[in-house]
Amino acid sequence: MPDSRPQPPSDSWPSLPGPADPAPLLLCGARLTDGRTVDVRLGGGHVEAVGTAGSLAAGSPHARVTRVDLTGYLLLPAPAEPHAHADTALSADTGGPVSYDSEDVQRRATEAALLQLGHGATALRAHVRVGDLAGLGALTGVLRAGRSLRGLAELTTVAVPRVLTGVAGADGLAVLRDALKMGASVVGGCPDLDPDPTGYVEAVLEVASEHGCPVDLHTDAADTARLARFAAMAGGLRPGVTLGPCGGLAALPAEPAARTADRLAAAGVTVVCLPQGGCGSVDGPGVAPVRLLRSAGVRVAAGSGALRDVSNPVGRGDPLEAAYLLASCQGLSAEDAYAAVSTSARAALGLPEVRVEAGFPAELLAVRGAGLPDALSPAYSRIVIHGGRVVARTSAVREYRDSTGTAAPGLPRQARGPA
Repeated sequence: MPDSRPQPPSDSWPSLPGPADPAPLLLCGARLTDGRTVDVRLGGGHVEAVGTAGSLAAGSPHARVTRVDLTGYLLLPAPAEPHAHADTALSADTGGPVSYDSEDVQRRATEAALLQLGHGATALRAHVRVGDLAGLGALTGVLRAGRSLRGLAELTTVAVPRVLTGVAGADGLAVLRDALKMGASVVGGCPDLDPDPTGYVEAVLEVASEHGCPVDLHTDAADTARLARFAAMAGGLRPGVTLGPCGGLAALPAEPAARTADRLAAAGVTVVCLPQGGCGSVDGPGVAPVRLLRSAGVRVAAGSGALRDVSNPVGRGDPLEAAYLLASCQGLSAEDAYAAVSTSARAALGLPEVRVEAGFPAELLAVRGAGLPDALSPAYSRIVIHGGRVVARTSAVREYRDSTGTAAPGLPRQARGPA
């Protein structure tokens, strides 16, 4: 099986509880970002207790406890993926137009979600095209994928119609309402592609208000006047409005960019940037100016965008890579960069906050490393926890050939390979 595909569990996995098994999970010897080494007990989908290493046991004297040794791992709130394209994922090598057949989409969407789960994302929001060539077939496939992934990850869908104004817009509105009835949970779209972008946003907000849904719109944000109108219109639905990728803001002079950031902050709009590259039908000139937006008070989350489709044939869908790029290219601290793919991303999806503290949801990621800067650099070995259960594990071993020279003693070795 190719390395890029999800692997079946091996016999070396710890004995893990099933979905309905109430047995607690004890994470032993994990390091936290504040430098402490702790044990963490999970139960009922939440963190039950956090104590010094070796201090915790099962919740009751007769409880069966599963132990997972996290020595050498950093334990973090799990990332979330706020901007995926499940309907086109893994289609770059198909050699023709993207298939929107529901079975094809379901297969690709499931594999893509598992790849992203392996990276650590336990919750994903997928933007799915509806209407035109896609009809409702792509949405059907993604919804089926979401149901098949229950217990492993949460996959929610954004319905993305192309045109919502004029004569052609009537069909788009009908399909959008049908998509919400089918199970799409967010109203989305690309106002920049409609002949009347303002009218498009008005239609989206009206439908979202009718159904009580959040709004998540694609825009490159190159037109500041238009973006200001979007923000003003969206203010009534806050905090349920997200815009992305907003790469056009990076090309603006400092003063208009700052004014636009202030307006977005005043409207309570969340901006999802895409450090790993553009996506789908909107391909802005760069990454949104994250530091400017944050300084204005805008909540900024980071997503992965395209995953090996025609707009990004080498996309990884890795939230830790997104955080790494924010730290290395956008000047954020490692802590703020990781928060963009975890705390802020979860907030953008309307999910509860996660902390490694008692009472919080057990949505966690263990990454081999001594601290966040270390974890964001190699970030190879990972253990993913969703709902209090280990749902994915990636292990990496680095090997070096033995030297016959006069290498200095004490060189680090994880393992020794054959000569």
